[in-house]
Amino acid sequence: MQKQALPEIVWRCARLSELSPLELQRIHIARQQVFAVEQDCVFQDADEVDEQSAHLAAWREDGVLLAYARLVDPGVKYAEPSIGRVLTTAAARGTGMGRVLVRRAVDHATAVFPGQGLRISAQLRLERFYAEVGFVCVGEPYLEDDMPHVEMLRRG
Repeated sequence: MQKQALPEIVWRCARLSELSPLELQRIHIARQQVFAVEQDCVFQDADEVDEQSAHLAAWREDGVLLAYARLVDPGVKYAEPSIGRVLTTAAARGTGMGRVLVRRAVDHATAVFPGQGLRISAQLRLERFYAEVGFVCVGEPYLEDDMPHVEMLRRG
C-alpha cells in the first residue's frame, strides 16, 4: 500500500490555557472518536490531567486535526514526564503521521525535561511501535480499560 501525500501541516504545542475553544473542541472530538467510539471503550477522557499537560497537535491548513498527543508533566501520572492520548485521525492514517507525532512528542518532552526519561502506558499491540523511538517494556502486561497495556520507559 502506497502512503498518501500529506498536505501542508501546522504543528502546535500549547498548554490548555493557550488553546482556542475551537482547537480544544476539535481535540476532544478526535479523542472521543478514537478512544471511545473506534475502540468501543467507555472511560473519562477529558480529565484534570489536561490542565497539567502540553498538547501537541498537527493541523491541516483548513483547521482539520490530523494527529494529537498529550505531554504530561512529571509527577502527575509518573515521576517522569509522560506521553499519552496519542492518536491520528482518519484524515492522516496510512501517511506515517503517527511516527512523526511520536518522534515530535519525544523530542519536545526531552527538550523541556532533559535527562528525566519518559514513561508511558502503551497498548500492548503498539509495543514495537514505541520501541522504534527507544521505549522498552518495564513490568508485566495489565488490563486498562479492558485492553492489554504495558508500561514502557525511555531513559533520559
